Amino acid sequence: MNTLTIKTCPLCGGTHLERTLTCVDHYATGEAFHLCRCADCGFLFTQDFPVEVEIGRYYETPDYISHSDTRKGLMNRLYHRVRRYMLKRKARLVMGESHRKEGRLLDIGTGTGYFADTMQQLGWQVEAVEKNAAAREFALAHFGLQVRPDTELGGYADGSFDVITLWHVMEHLEHLNETWETLRRLLTDKGVLIVAVPNCSSYDARKYGAYWAAYDVPRHLWHFTPATMQQLASKHGFILSARYPMPFDAFYVSMLTERHMRRSCAFVRGLLTGTLAWLSSLVRKDRSSSMIYVFRKKQL
Repeated sequence: MNTLTIKTCPLCGGTHLERTLTCVDHYATGEAFHLCRCADCGFLFTQDFPVEVEIGRYYETPDYISHSDTRKGLMNRLYHRVRRYMLKRKARLVMGESHRKEGRLLDIGTGTGYFADTMQQLGWQVEAVEKNAAAREFALAHFGLQVRPDTELGGYADGSFDVITLWHVMEHLEHLNETWETLRRLLTDKGVLIVAVPNCSSYDARKYGAYWAAYDVPRHLWHFTPATMQQLASKHGFILSARYPMPFDAFYVSMLTERHMRRSCAFVRGLLTGTLAWLSSLVRKDRSSSMIYVFRKKQL
């Protein structure tokens, strides 16, 4: 297997990299992967992860819900119920932050297409890209969405979109800095970039350590905090306009973590931790299990 060893921090260019945690792939292989932190800026990332052309097999499991749409098990059924609510909330957020009831939207890493379909039904002109072929086929069969492979992302013209969304996608993308440059190019000058990612400085991440399910190695390559996300955006010509906690994520991630730890009463234990995480995020929203960031272009 070909792996990528990172020798310089992709955020600040520093070379003082320290091994921090060792995490296990609980979904597909049971393999262990190391997380490293940049001592200069604090950015955390998965080290020696499979290169892009080989990482696909780590997604090939029916339990990976964003691609398989599985309803197997209590937690996945709960995921679907929460998703219906969150789709409406995401749509309201897009329209509120963009000050538009319709426009041109690009959803990157659309998965099985639920969000792209929701926005299209609301009258938006939607383009969607997705790496996984099975997920693209699902979106076509269930929603009639013509989802493009991610290799076609660079083919869109400059300033093509009023809104670009990445819902739990940024952490998967190998070419991190190149992606941010593409996002800036594709967005209109007054456009809005919306990025949702797990927060590795959250209450539940601190509680569970290496077992935290949202580390999700090796599928998650980058592990963001509010500080490193804002620093990365600034590096590529964006300013932070707003940020929002994702309170339900703590419940799902905590339940999943408890299951991975093979602890009894995983649902109840996860529910308790999720509640404590939610209460913690009420005091400080930067402790939320996942965060939604809204960025706009810096005006030169």
